[in-house]
Amino acid sequence: MFLNLFANLRGDIQSIIQRDPAARNGWEVLTCYPGLHAVIMHRWAHACWKLGLKWVGRFISYVARIITGIEIHPGATIGRRVFIDHGFGVVIGETAVVGDDCTIYQGVTLGGTTLVAGTKRHPTLQQGVIVGAGAQVLGAFTVGEYAKVGSNAVVIKPVPAGATAVGNPAHIIRKEDQARSAHLFAAYGVTPNGDDPLSKALRGLIDHVARQDEQIERLTNTMREAGLCCPKVAEGDKLDQEQLNRLVD
Repeated sequence: MFLNLFANLRGDIQSIIQRDPAARNGWEVLTCYPGLHAVIMHRWAHACWKLGLKWVGRFISYVARIITGIEIHPGATIGRRVFIDHGFGVVIGETAVVGDDCTIYQGVTLGGTTLVAGTKRHPTLQQGVIVGAGAQVLGAFTVGEYAKVGSNAVVIKPVPAGATAVGNPAHIIRKEDQARSAHLFAAYGVTPNGDDPLSKALRGLIDHVARQDEQIERLTNTMREAGLCCPKVAEGDKLDQEQLNRLVD
């Protein structure tokens, strides 16, 4: 078993070079990337865990945390070509599953929300998921293939395949076709033109109120022309549409 632990190392290094433009060559990745070191040491720890050497597995993961600043429980399942970029502060819990080709940035927690030992408590990231810096994915649910979790999002429910989740609590802002999403690597889970739906809703409300103001103004002008008494709206009470839209943006 231990002889096979390095079988996927070449693929791990190549995947990091593909996803990090700062990586100049394989030797630099092998010697200077703590995320890779954490994954390698986790493979040792996980092998011990599977063999029943629980304390040895925990000790290896403890040493890995001291060296890399990344804490991966030896019981967690980590797939191939997983890239933990920068990595400091990443925590991956005991029953978490991280699929092949996932990317996890610094400060991410894949945490559990229950205290029942022996049950699935942590999330499952399917293939190609990207989790941005500082995001918290909490609970025993699945983040679908090639989904993206934006930086500092707090995800407490499943994310569909190909979707992008942002915010606290996280909400879905867009859903790509899964085949297309598989070819769109988005650093830190940031999706181009992925407007927050709350911002869209607020802009829609602002535009609606602005149209209502215009209609009311036309109505009051018509009433005045008809000789009806109609008080004018003070300038300070009028809606400033441009200013409100700037605040939302």
